[in-house]
Formats: sequence, structure tokens, C-alpha cells
Amino acid sequence: MRFVVKRLVLFVAALIGLSALVFVMLRVLPGDVAAVIAGTNATPERIASLRDDLGLNKPLVAQYGDWMLGLLHGNLGVSAVGGRSVAGQVVTRMSVTFPLIVLSLLIALAIGLPLGCAAVLARSHRLRGLYHGIAIVAGAIPALWGGLLLILLFSRGSGLLGLLPAQGFPDDGWSSPLRALASLTLPALTTGITAGASIMRYTRAAVRDMASSQAVDMAMACGMTRTQAVLRVALRLATPQLVSVIGLTFAQMITGVMVVENLFALPGLGAMLVTDVGNRDLIAVQSELFLLAAFFLLLGLVVDVAHRALDPRLKTAGITSGKATA
Repeated sequence: MRFVVKRLVLFVAALIGLSALVFVMLRVLPGDVAAVIAGTNATPERIASLRDDLGLNKPLVAQYGDWMLGLLHGNLGVSAVGGRSVAGQVVTRMSVTFPLIVLSLLIALAIGLPLGCAAVLARSHRLRGLYHGIAIVAGAIPALWGGLLLILLFSRGSGLLGLLPAQGFPDDGWSSPLRALASLTLPALTTGITAGASIMRYTRAAVRDMASSQAVDMAMACGMTRTQAVLRVALRLATPQLVSVIGLTFAQMITGVMVVENLFALPGLGAMLVTDVGNRDLIAVQSELFLLAAFFLLLGLVVDVAHRALDPRLKTAGITSGKATA
């Protein structure tokens, strides 16, 4: 509990620091949201009136306080350009982005874990080299190039096989689950293949180290085959390391998915953020960036707690350290 409480305190402190950083950095950028809303032919009086209506004439400390107070009440503000609730837009876009991230992670795990274990179990030097080459080549493919290649192979209309849609998302959203899932398949494959290559490399390294441990030798002495010992013992011992890698990969997928969303014309958070940045909608952008940063920090917190729960050595180290300090 002491470890969890300490991590929660650090999590809250990091959130406050990030909120201040996001707020200040957006104010440093050139341009004026009031001038964007008013248009190119607006008079200075009109721009000044809009700045007053949007609260941009208040001191920065007061603007930051109003924003933080709204966040504490679950109010992300109202878009200065569109006049719509930022929270409502974020929820709508999340229904596209987060299923895409989860589907990409499932594809990455389905690729990375089995191939990583297979690379350890391979007895042929050529086969091990083949797995190594696959990991390097798949991990080096840029997301945009990989997405275009998948479109040319599998998309309807312009693809060779014409199996899946390559643009857009159903207007009725997840009311048509099969259509929605089909729209996310190619983007998820684009992100999942690259992430799967990364997980494959980490899995191969972690399981290979554990495969040469005494625990695996003992399991084989008790009657297990090498394959059984690697999959049942070595993989289980490597799980804490893999949880950390998978958590970081999941966080990195957020930025990768945002690029892919624009390629496949998906109405997700990435497209929303790009549009709001172009419109200089500071109220919307600062809330969106804060939510993304908070999600990164939350993933780090979950990974830390899960790693400690899965690896008893960390608990023992913490107890020993506490006794030594006492």
C-alpha cells in the first residue's frame, strides 16, 4: 500500500506539472484564436470583443485556474471555433481511437509473443536468422508506407484483393459492429505489425535469458521437454519484463495510431487534434493534450504496480531496503 500511495502522489504531481506545461507552451505559440474566429476582414474592435468573450484578456494565472477548476468538475471547456463541448467531441472520437489501439495491440501480441518464443525454440541457425530478419524488417517499416502497401493489397476499389474498406468509418458508428470492425482492420494491421515486431524482439531476448536459467534446467530434469520448459517456465518468469514492454508499446501506439487515422480518414482523436491545432483552438487543444498526457501517465502507473505485483523480488527488495533504513 505504501508503494501504491507513493505512486499515486507522484501521479497527481506529474499531472499538475503537465497541465501547467501544456498551458504555457500553447500560449507561447504565435497567432490569436480570436483573430482566427473573427476572420481575415474583422476589425480590431471585433477581435478585442471576441478576446473578452473567450476570457483571453484575463491574466494567465486566472485562465489556468479556470481551466483546472473545469477539469476537476469534468468540464473540458467549449470549443472556441466550433462552439461545441470538447468533452462530447472527445468521447465521440474515443469510440474510434481506443478500439483501434486495442485491436492493434491484440494483433501485435498475436504476432510478437508466438514468433518471439518460436525464435528461442528454433534449433536451426538459418531459422533463427530468418526470425531475426523478420523482426528487423517489420519493425523498420514506416507506418505510412506500410498502410499504403496494405491499401494496395487489400482495399476495396483500388486493392488487388478488394476485401476491406480503406477510408472512413460508418456514420452510425458501432451500431453496425461488423462494418466498424472492417473499417478498423487495415489501420490496426498497419500499427500492429510494426509493434508486433518490437514485442517479438523483446520476447525473444527475455525468454532466451530465462531459458538458460536454473529454473528451466530443473523443469527439464523433472521430465519436461525443452519446449514445455520454455513455454511454461521461462515465459512465465519473463512475464514481468514483458508486461513493462507491452505497457510502453501500448502507450507508443497512441502516437502511431494518430498518424494512421489521417491516412485512413478515420474520425478519431488524431484527426480532431490536427484540426484544432490548425484552427488555433487553444481551449480544445489544451484539454486534448492534457488527456493524452494523463493517459500516458496512467499507463505508467498501471505498469509499475503490475510489475511489482508480478515480480516478488521487487517486494523483497523494498522490504529489505525499509529494514536497512530503519
